[in-house]
Amino acid sequence: MGKKVLVIEDEPNIVEAISFILSRDGWDVSTHANGETAADTVRGGAPDVLILDVMLPGRSGFEILQELRGEEATANLPVLMLTARGQKKDRELADRLGVTRFMTKPFANADVLEAVRELAGKPAS
Repeated sequence: MGKKVLVIEDEPNIVEAISFILSRDGWDVSTHANGETAADTVRGGAPDVLILDVMLPGRSGFEILQELRGEEATANLPVLMLTARGQKKDRELADRLGVTRFMTKPFANADVLEAVRELAGKPAS
């Protein structure tokens, strides 16, 4: 069975692209688009890697990351944060909150796949 990745992203085309490349690589991919319920979805899904968008409806990815890092069960969960806002202050905030990896949109599908493999410690296939 493949490792589990949860994609919390509200742009359908990005969700579709990421889901496709990761599923093809053997990942069990779940998706979620609502910032309000994202942390509960992470707790219930127990993913090996979380891909988290910054700008979500209801709640920002920064707020979600901060909540997850404050809980023992999710404190060390590998998180790849995606954002269209690549300013230095956004990267610094993500780093302060404990992000594992930060990637700006647009991104290459190969870069996302490589980052997720690296975060999960999965060898390239």
